Amino acid sequence: MKKGLSLLFSFFAILANAQDTVKFVGKELVNIDYHHGQLRPVVGVHNIQVFRANRRQDAVGADSGWTYNHAPMLSYWNNRFYLQYLSNPVGEHVPPGRSMLQTSTDGITWTDPVVCFPVYRIPDGYQKKGRPEISKDLDAVMHQRMGFYVSSTQRLLILAYYGIVMGKGDDPNDGKGIGRAVREVYKDGSLGPIFFIRNNSSWDKSTSAYPFFTSSADRGFVDACHELLSSPLMMQQWVEEADRDDPLVPLKKELKAFSFYHLNNGNTVGLWKHALTSLSKDNGKTWVYNPLRAPGFVNSNAKIWGQKTSDGKYITVYNPSDFRWPLALSISKNGLDYDKLLLVNGQITAMRYGGAYKSYGPQYVRGIEEGNGIPKDGHAWVTYSMNKEDIWIAKIPVPVKYEMIADVNDSFNLIRPEKALEEWNYNSGKWTPVGIEKKNGIAALTMKDRDPFDHAYAERIIPASEKGSVQFTIVPAQQDHGQMDIELADGRGTAAIRFSIDSNGNVTTKAGYRIKNITAYRSNEPILFQLDYNASNRFYTVQVNGKKLTELMFAPVEKIERVVFRTGGVSRFPNPDTPTDQAYDLPGADLSCKEAVFHIRSFTSTRQQ
Repeated sequence: MKKGLSLLFSFFAILANAQDTVKFVGKELVNIDYHHGQLRPVVGVHNIQVFRANRRQDAVGADSGWTYNHAPMLSYWNNRFYLQYLSNPVGEHVPPGRSMLQTSTDGITWTDPVVCFPVYRIPDGYQKKGRPEISKDLDAVMHQRMGFYVSSTQRLLILAYYGIVMGKGDDPNDGKGIGRAVREVYKDGSLGPIFFIRNNSSWDKSTSAYPFFTSSADRGFVDACHELLSSPLMMQQWVEEADRDDPLVPLKKELKAFSFYHLNNGNTVGLWKHALTSLSKDNGKTWVYNPLRAPGFVNSNAKIWGQKTSDGKYITVYNPSDFRWPLALSISKNGLDYDKLLLVNGQITAMRYGGAYKSYGPQYVRGIEEGNGIPKDGHAWVTYSMNKEDIWIAKIPVPVKYEMIADVNDSFNLIRPEKALEEWNYNSGKWTPVGIEKKNGIAALTMKDRDPFDHAYAERIIPASEKGSVQFTIVPAQQDHGQMDIELADGRGTAAIRFSIDSNGNVTTKAGYRIKNITAYRSNEPILFQLDYNASNRFYTVQVNGKKLTELMFAPVEKIERVVFRTGGVSRFPNPDTPTDQAYDLPGADLSCKEAVFHIRSFTSTRQQ
């Protein structure tokens, strides 16, 4: 069997090389033993948690409290981000299901989720073709590969698909569901009435809870729906849920999670799960060849996103492994030949709630589809789910940069807040926020943590150097709880030096297996770190508030290139051998812990010759 698959992929590779197709020509490969894959980060990526699942509704707002949240999609319209995702009480394809909507003006602060497509009750007595069950008190589940459409008249449509799962093993996107619903998002943020825009042929429309869109009295809305239905590229996204012979879907193949972008010559690149790809010369009406695996790309049964960026280049964002970590991107100048494999998010939070088909990691990435808006900042924005549980968004700076040339001198009190973190990478969660705040009138990079299952994370990429110096000042707001780890690492994320500001009032360093105490600290008093390192002989000398220590790096590296600040220890769960399905909830999954706060006032790095 393995030999047969190898021959099949070899055949596809030969065929692909003969075609004008997307390919990865870089040399980087992911090491799946690490959540970050040992990839170099894109400089300045900001990962922001939009929604953190919690069964206590008072902790997350009304209309929330369900712990399976997945398949987010994104648009930018009327100077605001709109983010839609699926939600079930516990697990995937386990009814009831609904779709949620959140909005933001800046991508950082988000509204509480509201239901945009509610639970849909299937009439009692319904029987799905090929299934023995007869429905009784059964609800539909959501499954949609398309979330938004902005018409030529600037009307924003939001869409969702109601599928049917009769019992265990049934598939909601088998073409035998109810149909696709649509409603308009008005400029004041309110939502219009729900209609069906297309039903499956197996569904009896006379039993529908919502009218068909052509019955709307709003002719502008009806015209926008017709415009959507006339676009082959839009319809191609519907292939999984649509009738298998739907004439509106151009390419009727067993393909999943279509995304697309246009090349400079007007041709369209199509991408699907498993890094399948093809080209169209007529905006999706026909495709030059049957989708085949893009040479050099590593991708399994997870979504891959591609887009043209504001600098005229292209990126693809995906999980470059058979697992759903890390989240990475590659870059292309022409939209076909991709080089470099760089990190977007290499942190995996704990999966707090078990459930059917919940996969670990940052996954199912989607950006802003062509025509669905362009953020004013010119950066690339993508959204994804973490563990099919929490919803995140990432701002990826454009142009994409992956190394630093100049030494760093960040004194946050002297930098405008909106500019202070442009070249910092961070993960900011609902219970682990990262940002610029003032303490006693002094601005600092502030990291907070009240999450027992995650940590705040910030990282500064510095010029790669064998010898160098780093200085930073941290003010902890407590000394009897919380933890701050500071690591100096190489470009692949291998830590060589680690300091800890621990919960016992001590500053320590890792010395091989052992932990050495450097000095004590007091809450709300600055801790000044002054560090000189030499990777060639592995020695470093550190002074912490004047207390000096010389020690060996606990791991050998060629150069230091990254400095990490993290409100917790290293997470190595899950790993490639972790069982696939987590059927249990973590103890205390709904609860927070006592908050710890750390203020980083300044950070400098200098290379030494």
